[in-house]
Amino acid sequence: MRSDYWDQPAFETIRPRRLVAPVVFNSGHSGRVYPERFLAMTRLDHLSIRQSEDAFVDELFGRAPHLGAPMLRAHFPRAYLDVNREPWELDPTMFVEPLSDRFNTTSPRVAAGLGTLARIVAENKPIYRDRLTLDDARTRIEGIYHPYHTALQGLLSDAISAFGVALLIDCHSMPRIARSGDRAAPDVVLGDRYGTTCAPALVDLVETMFAGAGLKVARNRPYAGGFATRTYGRPQHGVHALQIEISRHLYMNEATLTKNDGFDAMQSMIERLIFALIGLDLMALASTPAAAEKAAAE
Repeated sequence: MRSDYWDQPAFETIRPRRLVAPVVFNSGHSGRVYPERFLAMTRLDHLSIRQSEDAFVDELFGRAPHLGAPMLRAHFPRAYLDVNREPWELDPTMFVEPLSDRFNTTSPRVAAGLGTLARIVAENKPIYRDRLTLDDARTRIEGIYHPYHTALQGLLSDAISAFGVALLIDCHSMPRIARSGDRAAPDVVLGDRYGTTCAPALVDLVETMFAGAGLKVARNRPYAGGFATRTYGRPQHGVHALQIEISRHLYMNEATLTKNDGFDAMQSMIERLIFALIGLDLMALASTPAAAEKAAAE
């Protein structure tokens, strides 16, 4: 089966002119290039199919390469392929053929309809008119998913080679979270798999910067970090990974998927964060728990 992206890139690696820091930015859910064949397979209109996008996140973090750090960004949409899942997390009800034991068909993400090939978009809207074939899955996973992760691993390996340490910032957005009782809903959620994928001092620094901008920050609830965070985050081997979720209402209209008046301010805040991260001595900060307070104050 020919790739749906045979005539255009499915994703893009944007490298700086000069690599100045071991920080890698990944935007795997902000793709918005919908192949015609895929659109013909869906029962949803052009706005509904986009409800799973982390819309404009690649633009929010887009200054990273200009400041000296690479960015990997998807052009394919999350509704088409989710690279923040295991490679073969598939829902057996979606396919014509039976799925063998080699596929992960029982994960909570599959049960929720959000496997590697999602069954639904937001608000539980089914994506497809008919069942898919395994060739559909193979084309997307073998042709795009695996090359995407090869590219991401390559960027982290480059950082390790050049600096002896690497930091992956996995960039996401989230629907506005409703308030729970008297607790204010977070504007930003930082996910480090409950302290296992990133040095605490690095997470402290990022939290300090968002909080200093007047934003409410939570950790690991309701988003603790997905496949990329838990797969690549190996602090004991010098690779740190942190997932950042930004509430969409801060920079866009969630119904129309258009930027709102807060976009420029959020983009500027993210640029300050990027500038701070690339200016760090990550080797020292990752090994010195008290260093976040000092780094944030400088």
